[in-house]
Amino acid sequence: MFDDNHNNQFDGEFNEVEPENNSPESRDPKKGNGLGKVFVTALVAGLLGGGISVGGYVYYQNHNSQAQDKIENSKGTTQTSNVKVNVGTQASKAFKKIKGAVVSVEAYSNSSSDYDTLEDLFGDSSSSETSTSEGSGVIYKKDGNTAFIVTNNHVISGANKVEVLLSSGKKVKASVVGHDSVSDLAVLKIDASNVNQVATFGNSDNISVGETALAIGSPLGSEYATSLTQGIISAKKRTIDVTDSNGTSTGQATVIQTDAAINPGNSGGPLINLAGQVIGINSMKLSSTGSSTSSSSTSVEGMGFAIPSNEVVSIINQLVQNGKVVRPALGISLVDLDYVSEADRSQTLNLPSKVTSGVVVIKVNSSSPLKKTDISKYDVIVSLGGKKVSGLSSLRTALYGHKVGDTVEIQYYHKGELKKANVKLTLESNDKNTSTASNSGN
Repeated sequence: MFDDNHNNQFDGEFNEVEPENNSPESRDPKKGNGLGKVFVTALVAGLLGGGISVGGYVYYQNHNSQAQDKIENSKGTTQTSNVKVNVGTQASKAFKKIKGAVVSVEAYSNSSSDYDTLEDLFGDSSSSETSTSEGSGVIYKKDGNTAFIVTNNHVISGANKVEVLLSSGKKVKASVVGHDSVSDLAVLKIDASNVNQVATFGNSDNISVGETALAIGSPLGSEYATSLTQGIISAKKRTIDVTDSNGTSTGQATVIQTDAAINPGNSGGPLINLAGQVIGINSMKLSSTGSSTSSSSTSVEGMGFAIPSNEVVSIINQLVQNGKVVRPALGISLVDLDYVSEADRSQTLNLPSKVTSGVVVIKVNSSSPLKKTDISKYDVIVSLGGKKVSGLSSLRTALYGHKVGDTVEIQYYHKGELKKANVKLTLESNDKNTSTASNSGN
């Protein structure tokens, strides 16, 4: 038997072949059949010899086959090319212009447990702080020893400590300059000694549907910091309903829609054009429709939204100057017309049947600027500043498009008759220290 290496070794030894003996004794069957022994031995030897011959042939054949295979297989070897390919694209150039200005934002709050760790027990208060959220941000200005960062309000909301992870990997402390829940924007500041690159803002009014858009940030946290995704502008101005963390509607927002991949952790990061300019701040994405517990819920991909850069600049400038955004208020309590029955629309509000949307005035506060008009309880507002009012969200959007001190025209139905009034917008006295009104009043 051959081993795997074809060494021609056998399991047993050869039997020695005796020389022929022609003596009568050798032919005497009683004294042993020598011929038979020789035959058998020869047969065995012959078979073994034949095995050697055949095995040798097989070995020779296999050896040649393997050698031939090696020759054939050697044709399948390859090597890396020495040709240098220029893979630079406009997208990669745009990324290089801003990547050093993109940061990860980590927000911390106090732990709810009295003693979560041994350090807490022995007085190390820092151990009681736990990371509550991670997002992204972009450094947009460096002035002396201070650098300013824009991010989303929901990233840092409720935090008592904020840290920023720079693109270099260095982590620094940040302080909150101001934040605004309505626009979902916040401004942070850090020591500028480690900042080497800042971003610039482009004009979001100049973007076009179909143009390339790049999203940069830290999807799923700082482990994937400065990740780049590419898509297009899907819609230049998309109006969507916005709710706060409690699920309460805070109005509507006009945002940029993009199919560039945006994931949790991208919040606050920049959406840029191919010139490397910030055209929006990534804020949210549409992930599904229907109830999260419903079996009919539909998976949605490629629908992300960014706050347009023109609005971002307006808001962050106010946050830097005032620490908050001052918005006008009408000083009234309202309800959507949708919640009023057909019978009450006709009998109580005296509305014409053609009026199907608007907001109903329930109360006019004593400090309201509407006190100088005849707008009163059960009047229905249908327009503000030339923009149609279909409900509370659209009214807030129209109202927040103006500043305190602006004079706007309000169209409303009073006892079934369409009327107009010019109103100078003011900040209601009991809201002077807040940036937003209550959910029931504006």
